[in-house]
Amino acid sequence: MGFADLKKQSRMGSLTEKLVKQVEKMNSNGSKGDERLWKPVMDKSGVGSAVIRFLPAPEGSELPWVQVWSHAFQGPGGWYIENSLTTLGNQDPVSEHNRVLWNSGSDADKDEARKQKRKLSYYANIYVVKDPANPENEGKVFLYKFGKKIFDKIMGAMQPEFDDDEPINPFDFWEGANFKLKLKKVAGYWNYDSSEFARPSALLEGDDDELEALYNKLYNLQDFIAPDQFKSYDQLKKRLDLVLGNTRVTPKFQDQETQEEEAQWERERRGDFSESTAPAPSMPSADFNAPDITHNSSSSADEDEDDALSYFQKLAES
Repeated sequence: MGFADLKKQSRMGSLTEKLVKQVEKMNSNGSKGDERLWKPVMDKSGVGSAVIRFLPAPEGSELPWVQVWSHAFQGPGGWYIENSLTTLGNQDPVSEHNRVLWNSGSDADKDEARKQKRKLSYYANIYVVKDPANPENEGKVFLYKFGKKIFDKIMGAMQPEFDDDEPINPFDFWEGANFKLKLKKVAGYWNYDSSEFARPSALLEGDDDELEALYNKLYNLQDFIAPDQFKSYDQLKKRLDLVLGNTRVTPKFQDQETQEEEAQWERERRGDFSESTAPAPSMPSADFNAPDITHNSSSSADEDEDDALSYFQKLAES
């Protein structure tokens, strides 16, 4: 752009408009996070739906999913949102701290340990068959992060409860089945109880050429459990001490990703699952990208509690 054009646009006010639009675009892109990840969207009435297909294990992986343990809780010194080293079968400072709390015999300490317990997430490749909220996603391969509720439905399809139900491998191109994802807000929390698998059918009508092209687009799941994706024990211990208020070290300025993670978990804690990007009090907002969460009033809350008790009892016995 020459000087004359610059001066002309200045007089017309178009430069300001361009700058504003560019900043809005940058902010919008910055809040999307990992664009490989797909997530369902809930409308203003508190319901949402989509149809997805779980895809086979990519080359180099034995299973079509990986699981990652993580911690997300708030203490006097801020938020602790980190992957747990127990994912790799290693010692983790939060697990060790929770073991001490559990062994104390104090109910208050056990309650604190429960709040800080591990959370299990799964990652798998999916093909988006139908996405009414974002039709541009249809026909594309994404990574999908989900929790125990959906994983239980997958296992239920593979190992049906009743003898007269035929087992389904949801990850099979030819003999698998589409997953009809139905979510609604129950007591302020996402609920997936109505989700179900459709009848078995070949993906893309079983066209081998299309399926092979699709297979070549699968993402590497091992990236999520690569050792370099986890902080060291010492780094995690230092962060834990800061969050628990055991150190006076002043926290460094947090990057955008860390701020968005904290905002995400704060919104989850408050039961705010809208698509609004308005900032939450005391921290910036971020799109909610959480796996399935069920409110304490549901049956899965009891399962979650049992899981916590079992986990810490094992720690106490070790």
